[in-house]
Amino acid sequence: MRQTFALPGIIAVAALLAFASPSFAESVHFQANLSGASEVPPNTSKGTGTVTATLDTATKELTWKGSYSGLSGPATAAHFHGPAAAGKNAGVAVPIKSSASPFEGSATLTDAQAADLTAGNWYVNIHTDANKGGEVRGQLTKM
Repeated sequence: MRQTFALPGIIAVAALLAFASPSFAESVHFQANLSGASEVPPNTSKGTGTVTATLDTATKELTWKGSYSGLSGPATAAHFHGPAAAGKNAGVAVPIKSSASPFEGSATLTDAQAADLTAGNWYVNIHTDANKGGEVRGQLTKM
């Protein structure tokens, strides 16, 4: 038995497929204001800085840009740390490869890292020789 399809039905289905809207990933934006007072324990550094970051929730790609000034000496390292709330310390979650100011970069996070970041449990830390544990720090918060 031979089946025939109605041309108007085929056109209607094709039109629906052509205009179906794809699902879009959400971009979540973060900012951190860096200071010695935010370090744990706090220090008296005159250094300051800012970091902005964006997380693509579909790909889990984190991109960032940052800058700082007034440190006691050259930065020896910079990292994203977590999971930790403000006032708590945590291990390195993602290294920032170039710690010279200004800096930028990207990394693909795990599901757990993305969840910790969006929950407010990541911070940025810039280290120097005089402050090996960190000279300036800032908690990443949603913008």
